[in-house]
Amino acid sequence: MPPATLKASRGAPYARLVGVGGYRPARVVPNEEILRHIDSSDEWIRSRSGIVTRHWAGPEETVAEMAISASGKAIAGAGITARQVDAVVISTVSHFAQTPAVATEIAHRLGTENAAAFDISAACAGFGYGLTIGKGLIVDGSAGHVLVVGVERLSDLTDPTDRSTAFLFGDGAGAVVLGPSLEPALGPTVWGSEGDKADVIGQTVAWNDYQPGQPFPALRQEGQSVFRWAVYEMAKVAQQALDAAGITAQDLDVFIPHQANMRIIDSMVKTLKLPEHVAVARDIEFSGNTSAASIPLAMERMLETGQARSGDTALVIGFGAGLVYAATVVTLP
Repeated sequence: MPPATLKASRGAPYARLVGVGGYRPARVVPNEEILRHIDSSDEWIRSRSGIVTRHWAGPEETVAEMAISASGKAIAGAGITARQVDAVVISTVSHFAQTPAVATEIAHRLGTENAAAFDISAACAGFGYGLTIGKGLIVDGSAGHVLVVGVERLSDLTDPTDRSTAFLFGDGAGAVVLGPSLEPALGPTVWGSEGDKADVIGQTVAWNDYQPGQPFPALRQEGQSVFRWAVYEMAKVAQQALDAAGITAQDLDVFIPHQANMRIIDSMVKTLKLPEHVAVARDIEFSGNTSAASIPLAMERMLETGQARSGDTALVIGFGAGLVYAATVVTLP
């Protein structure tokens, strides 16, 4: 008996960003508050990271609540209803329940019609991973609209006495809606991992080794190793994303890198030889490092403040624990 012939699915020719939204917790934490627990100074924190303030979530501002708030804005901005969202992709490393995925709760509470929903863990590159997955679902025909959210409560994983990390992390959620497009609006993704460097960023204690009475697991990193890797290697990845999209730095309107460190951002701008007309996201100054949420939060702020406009061509790149990375060129919604 001959094998059955399967019917191939067919979706839109391309995918694009059609809406963006963000949520920043109400509590603003200045450097002065961080300095109560570490021997440092406001000047040192600013010079090392560029951070002045960050947002920390309160008890009621859970991963799910923040994601739902950001998603509602993105869905409204896309001009669709939640029932038109066919898949929900949540990138987070700070939802502590192993199962079920927080994406299922978010999809239900938003009012989707039984949308596919799942979490991914790709740290600060998670938003780029989510974009790539969402684009594939739309082009494949598995979804018409995909909600991609980066959301973190990194304050839960911050050791306030660790001088190297206490000032770095913030909380928040950023969301985008992807929809069908008749022309390319999301370039090829340049992504990957360098697992031989996995120990450079991680938790102080693995969940299965944590014992009650011990200090709660916190994020740790080898700062100089991360800095060198990001500055020297990620600029190469960013250039590869430009090349893959068939454009040059001169064609860019906006650069939105992961908001890890202001010095890393400035170094990448210099290495990529970005023209002066390219607007550069520096949301880290007031948001800190929000991991998977940093790129969509910065994107939303740039659009709201007029630093960027709908239709602009933007290079986005995320990189972090794993070590993982993802870069692509997008047309802003």
